[in-house]
This record gives sequence, C-alpha cells and structure tokens, in this order.
Amino acid sequence: MRKLGIWSRRFVMAMLFAGALAATFEGVSGVKARELTQDLYNKYTYQNEKDGSLRFFGLAMKFLPSDHHLAALTSSNSAVSKNDSLETAFDWEKYPKHKVLATGYTAGFESTGKNPGHPEYGITYSGVKVKRDLFSTIAADLTVFPIGTVLFIPDYGYGVVADKGAAIKGDRLDLYFNTVADVYKNWGKKELEVYVVKKGDGSFTEKELAKLNESESLQAFRQQYTKPKTGY
Repeated sequence: MRKLGIWSRRFVMAMLFAGALAATFEGVSGVKARELTQDLYNKYTYQNEKDGSLRFFGLAMKFLPSDHHLAALTSSNSAVSKNDSLETAFDWEKYPKHKVLATGYTAGFESTGKNPGHPEYGITYSGVKVKRDLFSTIAADLTVFPIGTVLFIPDYGYGVVADKGAAIKGDRLDLYFNTVADVYKNWGKKELEVYVVKKGDGSFTEKELAKLNESESLQAFRQQYTKPKTGY
C-alpha cells in the first residue's frame, strides 16, 4: 500500500509538472500544446505510412489509396448525393493530368487473338483477369504508365493498368469492356485528359483489384459503371 501511495503521488506530480510546462510553453511561443502534439503525431504517422502504404508524388498518391485517403479527397463533399457521379464528386484538378487517345478492347479473338478455352484467355500481362468494374483493367504503354497505375478516366471510371498491347504505344490507352457491343455502344475512340491517381510500381494482383472494388467510400458509384446502359 505504501508503494502504491508513493507511485500515486509521483504520478500526480508528473501530471502537474507536465501541465505547468505546457502552459509555460504556450505562453512563450503562442503554440498550443494540443497543436504541438497533433503536429508530432502527424509527422510520426506520415513517416510510418511513408515506409508502408502511403507516399505522395506531386499532388497524387503513389501507393494504393485506402478508404480513408479516398474519403479525405471528398472532405468538402461529405454528403454525396445519389445523383452525383465520380466526375463531379471529386476535385480531380488536384491530380496530374495526361492527354491520351483511348480505345476499347475485349478479351475476345478480335482484340487478343484468343478464344475461350485458351489457357491465357482473359489474363492480362500482370496476371490479373480482365475486369469491368468500378476499377477496371486497362492496357497502356508501360514506359508511360507502369503496371499498377490507377487512372481516373472521365465517362469510364477508374482504370488500373494491368496489361499492354503491341499497338498501345506512347499516350494511348486500351480500356477493357465485356463485349464488342459495349465497346461500340459505350466508348469507341476518344481523345481526352485522364487523371493520375496513383503511379504503379510495376506489379498488381487480384487481391489488390478486389480491395479497390470493395472500397466502401466508393460503393455509391459502382453501378454507374457496372450497370448496363440503355439507349444511345
């Protein structure tokens, strides 16, 4: 009991000392103790994330965006309307832009020379299966956009570079669609500016693609790109 009393008194004295020190520091410097603590926390957090899951290049995120970081991009639009689209819900001007010529492709013979039953049918250069979703697989010149690069493509959605093509050189993209009819009906060929959300590191996996498509903060937009369009 005596030892407990001694430690209790020491704890109280330490707290009082810390409070007095913080008050003195604030009075001299004008910086609130809470602000100082938050600044140190932010630096610590950034340093740890820098070594793990988050880095920045220019104004864009280099590593895979998580729900938390994607949500932060819409902090000024916290209440997202059901009628909003990805094009209007995000401030895309925060990201680097790149002008490209984008065409559409499928997994079929007309685009890849492979038919169903071929062991590599529907398999991209990265090893990931082709997919049209909120985050879709696309092909690019890997010297321009490395494997794993995430782009936002207006009227198409997010595209993740998972493939390459003999005719896809320079500032060209090939966007995956499920059928030839989808290519003609929903895209064709367009020259437009795309936004670099994340620059790839040369690798991409099925697990990463699934994680992106399951991002809770973006589910409201998923049907915008996965639901079949009617009329044209």
